[in-house]
Amino acid sequence: MTSASNLSVSRRTVLRGAAGAVTAGVAAGAAGTATAQSGEPNYSDWFKNTSNYDSTVDKTGKDTVTITVGAKGNGGNFAFGPAAVRVDPGTTVVWKWNGKGGSHNVVAKDGSFKSEMVGETGHTFEQTFEKEGIVKYACTPHEPMGMKGAVIVGSAGNGESDGGESSGDGGNGEDSGNDGDGASAEQVGEPEYGDWFTGVSNFDGTVDRTGQNEVTVTVGATGNGGNFAFGPAAVRVDPGTTVVWKWNGKGGTHNVAAKDGSFESEMVGETGHTFEHTFEESGVHRYVCTPHKTMGMKGAIVVGDGGGAGSGSSNNAESTVDDTLTIAGGVGLVGALLAMFAFGSRSKANNRRETGR
Repeated sequence: MTSASNLSVSRRTVLRGAAGAVTAGVAAGAAGTATAQSGEPNYSDWFKNTSNYDSTVDKTGKDTVTITVGAKGNGGNFAFGPAAVRVDPGTTVVWKWNGKGGSHNVVAKDGSFKSEMVGETGHTFEQTFEKEGIVKYACTPHEPMGMKGAVIVGSAGNGESDGGESSGDGGNGEDSGNDGDGASAEQVGEPEYGDWFTGVSNFDGTVDRTGQNEVTVTVGATGNGGNFAFGPAAVRVDPGTTVVWKWNGKGGTHNVAAKDGSFESEMVGETGHTFEHTFEESGVHRYVCTPHKTMGMKGAIVVGDGGGAGSGSSNNAESTVDDTLTIAGGVGLVGALLAMFAFGSRSKANNRRETGR
C-alpha cells in the first residue's frame, strides 16, 4: 500500500520534473532565437547559382570599397568580385569594370540605383549606402548566369532574413537612376502566386515600385533561354499607378495579355513600342506574352496590398506559434500528471471507505 507521505513526495517530484520540462522547452525556444541572431546573412536563394560566392567579405572600417565588374566566375568573366561585402553606413561602394566578359551593368534589385551598360576597361560607377540593410544587385543581361551581388550595410543580416533589405539611399553614382524607391519586395510581403512563376527563370521576387505614378516594365528582357521575359517579372504598385510596357526589340514579336482578359496589347516587335494600363483596384494581375507563355514569359502586377497574405509578419507569427506550442505543451503535461494523481487519490479514498464498511 502506498502511504500518504510517499504519495506527497511522488507528486512533488513529478511537479518539479514537469516544471523543469516547461522551463527547458521555453529555454530551448529562446536558444533557437539567439542562434538565429548571428552568423552569415540569410540571402535565401539569391546566390544559388553564383559560383564565385563563398561568404560575405568584411570591408567595414573603410570609407570606400571597390568591387570588380567582370571578375572570373559563372563560366567566364561574369561575376562581381567579391560577390558579397559588408560595409559601414556612409560607405561609398565603387564598381570598377575590368573590360572582360562583354558589356555589364549594375542594377539594384529594388530599383534604387542603376548604372549604364558598359564594356570599357576602367569605367566606374559608385553608390553611397547610408541606411542599414541588405542591398542585392545584378548585371541585367548576365543575371541568369549568376552575375549577382550584395552589399550588407551595418549589422543588417545578422540572423535576419531578407526582411532586413534596404535600398542604397544617398547614392551619388553616375547614371545612378535613383528613383527614391526605399523598400524592397520582402519588406512588403511576397504574394502567393501559386505555380504561376514556375519555370520563369528571371523571377526572383516582387520588386516594390510603390510611391510612383508610372512604372516601366521591359518587354523582351533576358530570361527563359533568350529574350523571352518581362523585366522585372513581378512588381508591386499603388492603386492608380500606370504601368508602361516598353519593347526593346529583342526576342521577336511579343504582346502583353492579361490572364483574366482585362487588357491585351497588339503583337509587336518594334523597338521603343509601348503599351500602358492603369491599375485602380487592389489585387494580383497576372499576364503573359501569348506566343512565348510556354517558355516562361509571364508577369504579374501586384496592386496595393493585394495578395499580401503573410505580408512581412510570417516569421514573427511562426515564432509566436512555436513559443505558444512549447509552453502549452509543458503546461498540458503538468495538467495531465495532476489529473492522473488526482484520480489516484480518489481511488485510494474510495478504497478506504470500502475498507471501513
